Amino acid sequence: MYILAIESSCDDTSAAVLRDGILLSNVTASQAVHEEYGGVVPELASRAHQQNIVPVVDAAIKRAGIGKEDLNAIAFTRGPGLMGSLLVGVSFAKGMARSLGIPMIDVNHLQGHVLAHFIRESEDDHEQPTFPYLCLLVSGGNSQIVKVNSYKDMEILGQTIDDAAGEAIDKCSKVMGLGYPGGPIIDRLARQGNPNAYEFSKPNIKGLDYSFSGLKTSFLYHLRDWTAEDPDFVEHHKEDLAASLEKTIVDILMKKLRMAVKQTGIRQVAVAGGVSANTGLRNAFRDHAKRYHWKIFIPKFSYTTDNAAMIGITGYFKYLDKDFASIDLPAYARIQNS
Repeated sequence: MYILAIESSCDDTSAAVLRDGILLSNVTASQAVHEEYGGVVPELASRAHQQNIVPVVDAAIKRAGIGKEDLNAIAFTRGPGLMGSLLVGVSFAKGMARSLGIPMIDVNHLQGHVLAHFIRESEDDHEQPTFPYLCLLVSGGNSQIVKVNSYKDMEILGQTIDDAAGEAIDKCSKVMGLGYPGGPIIDRLARQGNPNAYEFSKPNIKGLDYSFSGLKTSFLYHLRDWTAEDPDFVEHHKEDLAASLEKTIVDILMKKLRMAVKQTGIRQVAVAGGVSANTGLRNAFRDHAKRYHWKIFIPKFSYTTDNAAMIGITGYFKYLDKDFASIDLPAYARIQNS
């Protein structure tokens, strides 16, 4: 049983093919055009998707060693994301599914990230969590602690009330004049810096919710004062600034995650989303596994960013339940309950 998966929620055009839940191919075309603007420009993103989607899907099918007539279903990201970008993938999936006479499967992008840990690259790959498990979902747009009871039953225990962790990193990187996207830049610099060089504000939010706006403001004000005294302060101390910023964000994330583990008693803990590629966060997970006897699940780097493989494995679970989408199902930009 072959499933073609399509992901186009932001600025990456991705297609993957799975056979009986095993990944055969995963092709992604990224868009470098947004770097000079300091963020994703929606209009440019949707235009690039239109250019990329045909060659990306073609490459995924060819690398899987099959023809399009072998496909049994097409899974696609329905939302949330940028509406213009989503429409390219959704429209393509609808057209291709109708032309081949096969069913469509709509996938929630965030659900895909959470289930990325079930992507298998071979029959011998059995390193997946068992239900229930906790997942820390951290990206440019989301910071959530999710209790995963089954592939279709997920409960958000806590989430950011303002900025997401990845958003805070990107904005602080921009303030430092380091460029976009900030995540990889901060990660690289932090490896060379002292994480205890500077202290920044940490939120005092009740429960399991997060807040990163105060940290961002604290970072901005500190930088303003330091550069007033030394205009070249950032250049002279960027490694220590990056390391201290990363440590603060990781501490905030892990503190609430420890609380969630204590409250639920669940010691299977996963991390997902773009920020899960961060070295400091990955190291913190390994440290907590040793210190608190957690069984942890950290995704391969290729599955941290937006990719069609995670859409494909989610689509595979829904296919087994015969949970198909109708041809008139619209894309949605914001998170919804459906």
